[in-house]
Amino acid sequence: MIKNDELKTSPKQRIVIMLIAIFMLGSTFALYAGIVLNYGAKTESSQVDSEKQARFEELYAEYDEKVQAQTNELSNLYLSEFSSYAGRVKAFNAAGVTELKVEDLKVGSGREITEIDDIDYAAYYIGWLSDETVFDMSLDSLTDPTKLSSPLYGSTSMIQGWLEGISRNEEDGTVYWEGMRIGGIREITIPSALAYGATEQGTIPANSPLKFVVMLIETPEEIEVPAELEQLYTELYG
Repeated sequence: MIKNDELKTSPKQRIVIMLIAIFMLGSTFALYAGIVLNYGAKTESSQVDSEKQARFEELYAEYDEKVQAQTNELSNLYLSEFSSYAGRVKAFNAAGVTELKVEDLKVGSGREITEIDDIDYAAYYIGWLSDETVFDMSLDSLTDPTKLSSPLYGSTSMIQGWLEGISRNEEDGTVYWEGMRIGGIREITIPSALAYGATEQGTIPANSPLKFVVMLIETPEEIEVPAELEQLYTELYG
């Protein structure tokens, strides 16, 4: 039979047990504290992000308001004239488009685009396919236009046919056509090789010749993006 005296612990054993209990209690407290502190940090971070997001939206709204005001001002200036050329959108013989052609509908009074890499301009445009399908345009409606979208800014990334079609075309002293002038309106017929070639581009099928009516205007005054808005965008969205 096991006696009661044998069930008693020695002083040394009691000290070890106490140390283990203290260690376990400390570990539990540390774990709990870690969870609480981590939650608090996340909550604080979430609060900071919410404040940044609110500030970002406030600054963006102010910036967008300026952009829309400029867009509306330009639309009021050019809508009536440009929309009068919407009737130029008609079906054409795709097989017959083998080279780049231009037709000046109005010669502008501003400076001439002489170089293919001259991108100091903005443009309103209508682009369509041989079956009369409009794939993109600056007007909000072809039949009952009420507004122009923001103009397209000049860029060397435009298709080759566009770049060549608005600039001066001269070779070996022979001028095939003058470059567009600011304020001018031109119809440009582009063979598929100078458009997107064998590559399908959105609603534009592969090997499609294109037509554009293009109106050039002076590059609008740049509306500067606030530095704080750029910084917040980077912090929030990377």
